[in-house]
Amino acid sequence: MTKYIFVTGGVISGIGKGITTASLGRLLINRGFKVIVVKIDPYLNVDAGVMNPFQHGEVFVTHDGAETDLDIGNYERFLGIDLNKYSNFTTGSVYSEVIAKERRGDYLGQTVQLIPHITDEIKGRIYQIGKDNEAEIVITEIGGTIGDFEMPPFVEAIRQMAVEVGRENTMFLHVSLIYTLPNGESKSKPTQHSIRKLQELGVQPDLLLCRSSESLDEAFRQKIALLCGISENYIFEGLDTKCVDEIPLNFERQGMGHLVLKRLGLEARPPMDAEWGAMVEKLKNPKQKARIAIVGKYTTGSDAYISVQEALKHGGIANEAAVEIEWIEAESLTEHPDLESVFQNADGILVPGGFGYRGIEGMLVAARYARENKIPYLGLCLGMQCLVIEFARHVAKLKNANSTEVDEETPYPIIDLMHDQRAVADFGATMRLGHYPCVLKENTKSYIAYQQPIIVERHRHRYELNNQHRSQLESAGLCFSGLSPDESLVEIAEVTEHPWMVGSQFHPEFQSKPLAPHPLFRDFIAAVLSHQCKVNHPEEE
Repeated sequence: MTKYIFVTGGVISGIGKGITTASLGRLLINRGFKVIVVKIDPYLNVDAGVMNPFQHGEVFVTHDGAETDLDIGNYERFLGIDLNKYSNFTTGSVYSEVIAKERRGDYLGQTVQLIPHITDEIKGRIYQIGKDNEAEIVITEIGGTIGDFEMPPFVEAIRQMAVEVGRENTMFLHVSLIYTLPNGESKSKPTQHSIRKLQELGVQPDLLLCRSSESLDEAFRQKIALLCGISENYIFEGLDTKCVDEIPLNFERQGMGHLVLKRLGLEARPPMDAEWGAMVEKLKNPKQKARIAIVGKYTTGSDAYISVQEALKHGGIANEAAVEIEWIEAESLTEHPDLESVFQNADGILVPGGFGYRGIEGMLVAARYARENKIPYLGLCLGMQCLVIEFARHVAKLKNANSTEVDEETPYPIIDLMHDQRAVADFGATMRLGHYPCVLKENTKSYIAYQQPIIVERHRHRYELNNQHRSQLESAGLCFSGLSPDESLVEIAEVTEHPWMVGSQFHPEFQSKPLAPHPLFRDFIAAVLSHQCKVNHPEEE
């Protein structure tokens, strides 16, 4: 019998339900259970594809091309598995499907209502993902906050599931904020109200995770247990931490894994978390430091680049190094008088993805500075395109070379709209998305990183390198080290006369995991540390 765990949140949004869900999944996987995770987002958008990164954060792309919530990335990294388009759905997608069924006549003329039609669609999706993956445990995170207008249909659906599969096969985990006053006093009233609101909807939490900046004393635990109807043994601390990867270990130390198995009637198994613990030790006790400047369009909202940050951290783990990030707003570089002062603390430069013309010229400035000063550079999607445009302008001498996304009248359209994108009208889910193969050229930095001739990576783009200019750029010293199998699409570009300057049209950050750092990020950090050593100890050259 598949077991179901439902995670809800109270008091405020952004409280850490996603990391809690991912960490619990890690505890169960460490015990050998087959776990799958689902994230439900209550907003009316069909998916996250066209949402504002400043407001919503990163759009995470799965291997099958779904544009999903950033929490799907957290799940993949913590659980060490690849999820798919069924692991994230929204109010918009649920209503779209129900309306489509009504138009087809699937409901045979019934009056379509929230109950049972919407709730049945929600339940059906959760049941199906467990069945498709032959999961022993399905963990479902309900996005948003209890009390939001959008929440009741989803809470009603999981309430019904508890009835259908049996209360013994379901567990409700509630994440709530314990606010600490300036005088150090912890207040439980917001959490009490949150749980009572949940109870009004027919759900009684089994486990409470208290997000807090201070540890909870015994009297406080007893008070919450009494007023919220939750066993004191099932009240856990979620203390603030700078190292999110340590959270599964913190939960384990509190006995969460054991009690969850007990609550669900599952076999008690000892945790096998040595590998995860060793990874955390490397993260917490680095032997050296790598300083990376990220020159991007959305640096004021760093959640827009959360997978990039995590992948850099993973590259640091592989090199036993701490990665320090300096955020640089691309637009600020356009006419900056002293670039040396801007990049004086940077051992490496990374230019991430993005859309539109804003900040492009600043990214080109960063690419040129990295090339001319032999600073290791990694370009991701748009960052790869900027590498190529800058090289075209200043090395291949193609004056005013550009992308047609930025300048439709450029005399040298080095980057151009993909042919299969020219007739696209809708922006949602219409880009080149998901896994595509790439053939690597031997004796290149990319081949050295991957150590295999063919790779498969995740994409999210509409524009590509214009093949009409490939031979010119190659003659000038640009190496196209990764191509699509039919050689029609450039996947990776490298500057030959540079210690390490690589750009990928795909997004390698989406496949990097703490226990399996991505090869490009691993070698980028290695190149950064080598550059740092040469700068600090030039006499050793």
